[in-house]
Amino acid sequence: MPPLRTALLQSSGRPGSVAGNLKVLDEAAARAGDAGAGLLVCPEMFLTGYALGGQVPRLAEPADGPGAAAVAEIAVRHGLAVLYGYPERDSEPDSGDGPGDGPGRDRERIYNAAQLIGPDGTRFANYRKTHLFGGFEREWFTPGERPVVQAELAGLRIGIMICYDVEFPENVRSHALAGTDLLLVPTAQMHPFQFVPESVVPVRAFENQMYVAYVNRTGQEGEFEFVGLSCLAGPDGAARARAGRSEELVFGEVDGELLSASRAANPYLRDRRPGLYTSLVRAGHS
Repeated sequence: MPPLRTALLQSSGRPGSVAGNLKVLDEAAARAGDAGAGLLVCPEMFLTGYALGGQVPRLAEPADGPGAAAVAEIAVRHGLAVLYGYPERDSEPDSGDGPGDGPGRDRERIYNAAQLIGPDGTRFANYRKTHLFGGFEREWFTPGERPVVQAELAGLRIGIMICYDVEFPENVRSHALAGTDLLLVPTAQMHPFQFVPESVVPVRAFENQMYVAYVNRTGQEGEFEFVGLSCLAGPDGAARARAGRSEELVFGEVDGELLSASRAANPYLRDRRPGLYTSLVRAGHS
């Protein structure tokens, strides 16, 4: 099985402009396809922008909405899979008493979501962020309830998380136990948390024996200063690709043979003693 060439699009696009962001995505997909990439990964909330405030309900759309159709066209035109972040409006109305609801607002639930579109335009997987970060996200979004969402691509098992999710060790370990080979993490990591892409992400890849593609926004957006530093970390803990602080398209290889050899040599998952960890899920410790 040949390595999967993976492109990481570090960009904040055009905040507030879906059409502008689709244009940025199309241009990046053309470059990625020309460079032989089979997968392009975009940042968190790339379709709309992150610092949306009260625009969230207006810009949210269902998983099969017009944004998904437009991304599917881009994926087919350039012959590669695309992972993008967006605000997802649930198709089922909410009763209004769940997390993320506020007085006087639309009662349909809205999720901070990421969707993987295949090179044939098929919607492979849709993930809803399970761990919301900060007041902005908690005001406008409902947390997802499925920690492990996977799809198959180029002979690899692909998993999806969003930003803050990867900072919880239990989350990533769940993916390791479910056989995830490549974990895609669109993110909106901001100052002063640059230690996450620099240190935490490579460690997550090593301790769970997987590749992790962590793809960030960059620059100033509203009150947030995004730090860039997107990376593709390998199962050996090395950054196979690393961006700087500005807008950039970087490439790395996800090598199934290297992954198999690394898993054979690394005993972490084999040497686990789950019976000792029951307190992690006991009442009062969850």
